[in-house]
Amino acid sequence: MKKWLLGLVFVLAAGALAACGGNSESKDKAAGVNSKDVKIGATAGPYSDMLQKAIVPGLEKKGYKVKVVEFSDYIQPNKALDNGDIQANLFQHTIYLENFAKQNNMKLSALITVPTAPMGIYSNKFKSIDKVKVGATVTIPNDPTNGARALNTLRDEGLITIKEGADPLTVSEKDIAENKKNLKFQPIEAGQLPRSVDSADLACVPGNFALAAKMNLLDALALENMNDKYRNIVAVKTENKDSQLAKDIKDVIQSSDFEKVIDDQFKGFGKPEWMK
Repeated sequence: MKKWLLGLVFVLAAGALAACGGNSESKDKAAGVNSKDVKIGATAGPYSDMLQKAIVPGLEKKGYKVKVVEFSDYIQPNKALDNGDIQANLFQHTIYLENFAKQNNMKLSALITVPTAPMGIYSNKFKSIDKVKVGATVTIPNDPTNGARALNTLRDEGLITIKEGADPLTVSEKDIAENKKNLKFQPIEAGQLPRSVDSADLACVPGNFALAAKMNLLDALALENMNDKYRNIVAVKTENKDSQLAKDIKDVIQSSDFEKVIDDQFKGFGKPEWMK
């Protein structure tokens, strides 16, 4: 009787352990950790296109079956990544990722930086930067991050100077040391900047909004010399940063095939430092 009871306990224990192992394996598979079926998120537009044209083909050659999941905002892609609904995403720069992860108590990491549409200085009034007249109006983004990018670009083109020691990631109008052309700044919501090209003398338009408005990046009088922290990145859950999928994504993006697609189909996109 005792032997029979001991045998029954052993069988039940073994079954429980097998069930736990099965659940763990199911979770890993659902998260895409050990699966060739993966989902990668992106906002609709150029970065969804970059996935489809420059990244997915390379992953498929490595045996993956990839579904691109498009999002219409900048909140859900990171929530889906954190939940395990997708295994990576491409839509944000490092500064946004770090702030979002901190505010929402998520462990997400940048995997690799990709070519990104730069901010441009556009004008229907002037043909070149050196033709800009004194007192010209300039529309710039009213949010701190993109506003800093606009001022840095105007500085790089010699239209203003910025106080020595100012942090380039946080510069604002108060950091302007010299406004050589007495430019009149008009901060507005970034999504409205493409429309402002018709009314203002100059408009500093972030690349994603320019492309959404069907503007040609190469029509800009000048394009931003972008800090890598403003370039978009592929993000993954921190625990999966060294997974095989992560390694394969990096391998695809670092390939000559990827760069060729960028050169042919994403003209005007600024390349990150590692590509230079």
